[in-house]
Amino acid sequence: MDFNEKTQYWLELADDDMETARILYHGNKFHYAGFMCHLSIEKGLKAIITNLDDEAIPPKIHDLVKLSKQSGIYNKMDDKQKDFLEFLLPLNIEARYPSQKDNISTSFNNDECNKIIAETEALLDWIKQQL
Repeated sequence: MDFNEKTQYWLELADDDMETARILYHGNKFHYAGFMCHLSIEKGLKAIITNLDDEAIPPKIHDLVKLSKQSGIYNKMDDKQKDFLEFLLPLNIEARYPSQKDNISTSFNNDECNKIIAETEALLDWIKQQL
């Protein structure tokens, strides 16, 4: 597919964030891997927004549900995908702030983080298919 320059930019960033999530996972930095999963989906959604209108500037927000609605794909998502967006949403905040980081660090383990990465990759692939 031939995407406009802005869309391609966001897709490349989304892919880079997924690669970073996998690297962090293998380094046992699970909370940061989850944060990168959030960022990857966020950038995939921003790719859709710019693909709809190459003059569009994605909003400087991190709310995955709002971005999915603005991109027009929220209503195309199944309940599992919507639930996963809700799950990823707080990882943006929890990985950034020390008081929250401890909460997420103790709740993530190797298996759970591996599952999150797999679900993120599947959702990002689905987002790309919507382009």
